[in-house]
Amino acid sequence: MATASKTSKVMLKLLIDTKGQRVLFAEAGKDFVDFLFYLLSLPEEGDVGCLTDLYQSLENLNETYMQPNQNKISMLNPKSSLNSNGLPLMLSDNHDQSTAGKFYLCGYYNHVSDVYNSICPCGSGYRMTKVLTFVNSSAAANSSTGTTAAVEGGFVKGVVTYMVMDNLEVKPMSTISSIALLNEFNVQNVRSLKEKIVVLGVDEGMKLLKASLECKTVLSSIFLGDTAA
Repeated sequence: MATASKTSKVMLKLLIDTKGQRVLFAEAGKDFVDFLFYLLSLPEEGDVGCLTDLYQSLENLNETYMQPNQNKISMLNPKSSLNSNGLPLMLSDNHDQSTAGKFYLCGYYNHVSDVYNSICPCGSGYRMTKVLTFVNSSAAANSSTGTTAAVEGGFVKGVVTYMVMDNLEVKPMSTISSIALLNEFNVQNVRSLKEKIVVLGVDEGMKLLKASLECKTVLSSIFLGDTAA
């Protein structure tokens, strides 16, 4: 297990209904949303926990919020990207070595791998380290029209603040949607609402991964514990 100094940590701002003892939603940045979408790399085991809600929110998310080198079709039909510890890469030590959209070429033969520094199967013993960058159709279209879009890595754009519901449903943050949620949750007194800043590290990430398979009140169960409704 990595030490705290070497491990990525993500900050969240929770809006808590103290009367109902529940997290209404979290205000989150790109890192946390990228982490959540990594959860969809889990092998499919039917309708479990809140992964269906997360999957649906990705399906409903407008393409304008996605990185130009990502497409939702691939994300909705992923290959497993869990590392050897079973932890999605976004919170692992290897997060900075994440290589989404990149491929590596053998310097001797034209073999390609998506794993950096892997040994080429040609038998030469060469390591596959020469970087080839995959450009999907939308990015290629931008290039052909003379427009360019910066790629930040991960899945979603970082200039946006996201709202993450207790069941991990993701949507862009807006004042209107926040007010609508208060009505939806039947919050009668805004004085019962409290903001709380929390930090998500490896331990919390593992708890979130487990809770996402078991329940639909993930944020409440992790950050409110036994007091959750």
